[in-house]
Amino acid sequence: MDRSMNMTTGSPTKLILRLAFPLILTNLGQQLYSIMDAAIVGRGVGVEALASLGATDWVYWLVLWSITAMTQGFSALVSQTFGSGNQKDFRKAVAMSVLLCTVLGVLLTAASMLWAKPLLQVLHTPENIFAGAQTYLTAMYAGTLIVMAYNMSAAILRSVGDGKSPLIAMGLAGTFNVLFDLLFVLVFHWGIIGAAFATLLAQMIAFLYCFRIMRKSDLFQLEKEDWKVDRRVLRTLCKLGLPLALEQAVVVLGGIIAQAVINTYGYVVVAGFTATNKLHGLLDCSATALGFASSTYIGQNWGAGRLDRVKSGIRRGFVIAVALALLIMTAMILFGRQAVGLFISADAENAAQVLDTAYQYLFIMSLFLVAAYLMNLYRYSLQGLGDSVSPMLSGFFEFAARSGAAVLLPHFIGITGLFCMDGLAWTAAGIFQLICFYYDLHRIQKKGLAYQRPSGRQE
Repeated sequence: MDRSMNMTTGSPTKLILRLAFPLILTNLGQQLYSIMDAAIVGRGVGVEALASLGATDWVYWLVLWSITAMTQGFSALVSQTFGSGNQKDFRKAVAMSVLLCTVLGVLLTAASMLWAKPLLQVLHTPENIFAGAQTYLTAMYAGTLIVMAYNMSAAILRSVGDGKSPLIAMGLAGTFNVLFDLLFVLVFHWGIIGAAFATLLAQMIAFLYCFRIMRKSDLFQLEKEDWKVDRRVLRTLCKLGLPLALEQAVVVLGGIIAQAVINTYGYVVVAGFTATNKLHGLLDCSATALGFASSTYIGQNWGAGRLDRVKSGIRRGFVIAVALALLIMTAMILFGRQAVGLFISADAENAAQVLDTAYQYLFIMSLFLVAAYLMNLYRYSLQGLGDSVSPMLSGFFEFAARSGAAVLLPHFIGITGLFCMDGLAWTAAGIFQLICFYYDLHRIQKKGLAYQRPSGRQE
């Protein structure tokens, strides 16, 4: 069963959209996890339980975003070797990616289990939601290997142009996530821990489906020799993936500082931010999908030595990114209040205040969506070129803008300053990455640099 797509020939716009569209739907399915958790917990358990989930957002994203960035970085080598047409290099890149993810997954699980409680304490998590937050976070951290397995398999499939399989996997997982949420939270009354179990079981189903597709594809029929440890390939993967994981860790550190400031406003404000953050994934899921599609497109064409197609692809991606951002911004401004209302029980205490906080945050965040979409476009396009250093450095710009806004702006414009922190972070990182991408293109064109296989032989 081969669903791969060669992106080195054909219309760049059609190819990018053809891969991006199923990835958008895939990301929508993935966001169903957190949305259903929040909606069912918020309405079925209460506002305090919703705040408990929200208090874990940035702390959990420390692991989740690092995994997503790392596996996407590893997949850049997979897409480059796929584009180069060398099957031996391609299979070796896949095998070493799997081995590296397994080792790193075990290490991340152990480390995250140890830092769960201390991080919540550092964040000054309100006492009345601390126990619930710790329970949820510990359960989610325990499932890190499951999250790693799905993200790696999905990233590998995307790198060969297969957007359909991850879409189907998320469709299955989203359906089961809803069923598990209803069963564990509303029927068994397991509360927050039930929501965590539902998410992890759904993610396991997504991984198993992707694994089944890979086993049936001729592309992924790995041989015994492919699993032999190749230090040179491992070093290349680490150079591509680990700086991106560090970038996300730095970004999340800024978010953790912001979360600590938010927590000082009390659980009602925390609940409002939680409701909006659950929609945050819906706001930028198209941005991430477009970024993934652009990374695959640019990686394959860079591997094939088609710099002309790299240039035309980024121009088309720019237009698509701006159009999508404006469309979603308009929808959120018009219907955002109703959307965040899905997470808040109308008869709950302080429900009106929670709703007002959530919509104000969503409104201001939506105004910056163009910056968010362009940031993702250039971040993942840089990865496609094999440049993981520039995205890593952009993380420091994002960190400085988000944490600076969270700490300083409330002194001048009150809580509105917190609503601006994400938009300012996206803008700072996006401008830096745009400059870096065109600098890379200029350097490549001026010096005539050729794509190099992980073995060191020039293409």
